[in-house]
Amino acid sequence: MQKFLSHLKGDRVIWMVALFLCTLSVLAVYSAVSSLVWKAEGGSSAGVLIKHVFMLGLGLAFMYGTHLLPLTVFSRIGQLMIWVVIPLLVFTMFFGSNINNADRWIRIPGIGVTFQTSDLAKLVLILYVARQLTVKRQMLHDFKKGVLPIVIPIAMVCGLVLPANFSTAALIGFVCFLMLVFGGVPWKHLFKLIGAVMGILLLIIVVGELGPEKLLPRYSTWKNRLVGKEIQAGAIDDSKYQIELAQYAIYEGGIIPKGPGSGTSRNFLPHPYSDMIYAFIIEEYGSVLGGALVMLMYVIFLFRVIRISIRSPKYFGGLTALGLGLVITIQAFINMGVAVDLFPTTGQPLPLVSMGGTSIVFVAIMFGVILSISKMDEENDEVDQTDELEEVPF
Repeated sequence: MQKFLSHLKGDRVIWMVALFLCTLSVLAVYSAVSSLVWKAEGGSSAGVLIKHVFMLGLGLAFMYGTHLLPLTVFSRIGQLMIWVVIPLLVFTMFFGSNINNADRWIRIPGIGVTFQTSDLAKLVLILYVARQLTVKRQMLHDFKKGVLPIVIPIAMVCGLVLPANFSTAALIGFVCFLMLVFGGVPWKHLFKLIGAVMGILLLIIVVGELGPEKLLPRYSTWKNRLVGKEIQAGAIDDSKYQIELAQYAIYEGGIIPKGPGSGTSRNFLPHPYSDMIYAFIIEEYGSVLGGALVMLMYVIFLFRVIRISIRSPKYFGGLTALGLGLVITIQAFINMGVAVDLFPTTGQPLPLVSMGGTSIVFVAIMFGVILSISKMDEENDEVDQTDELEEVPF
């Protein structure tokens, strides 16, 4: 075990959190996929598990490889890839594969693999914003020269993601706003941005209510999820129905764990292996060992990320770690909040736990970047300790 840990650089606690979440994911997904296998002719739980374990293993490999890279690589990636991501989002909007009634995916020809360009956009945009806040640190008092060049790419990415995925656009925009706050942008400029966002939201409401449906085809879905809708006789509100089933699964879980494979909600709960996996975990492992422990893992992760951000000797590293950590943690709490009816249904997966494809890889890369930054912190501490030892006479 010690030999294995010696190869893992950076924050060991974050490594343990990642490995714990991946292990839990294997157990929960294998137990929950029976409904998915039943719908797929000729499928098997073992086949789905093998594919999921492969994606988790690929994600861990990317995490390990990423955490070995120097910080300067991520700065350059953010600078260059932002101008690749924006055209990809445009392509996705017009030619993306339609999954779950939204154009969110690009299918890679020849290998049949699909990925959400918004997942790539989260990573690249945070790297870009962190770099720009570092480069323009002395110019942030000037809105046109210092702040506006940072805000324009944020607005472009969020605007391109929004038509298909409102929750992801809101998540990206909110985290980038927090980065602007912690990056030192004056509040007088931040209030301008808040006013602009409020104006855009008002425009969306006006267009959605009065304009043709083809302009905002998913507006009715957003409205129903946020404010609810009147259910006509014989009709079913799908989003409320999902949450009610999730709450039933949580109620069945109780406090004492029943163990893996004991959950019955997999037979009726929509997406128990992805969107609603938190409710399914509580059903099998109880509200303490399942619900509270999973939540605690993300709290510990966020605490370590904040520690890394504060201790980072590089301004860019601190902002990058904070931004990536907030994206992962907020997404996790949104997923868990949906299951307990604190938030409307969003479709956000539970990071490193929900079954997924390339989304797992992108989250793992985010973990890898944070670990790389923490590794730099440790190396800096070692240098400081060496200097202190050389100064102390023996």
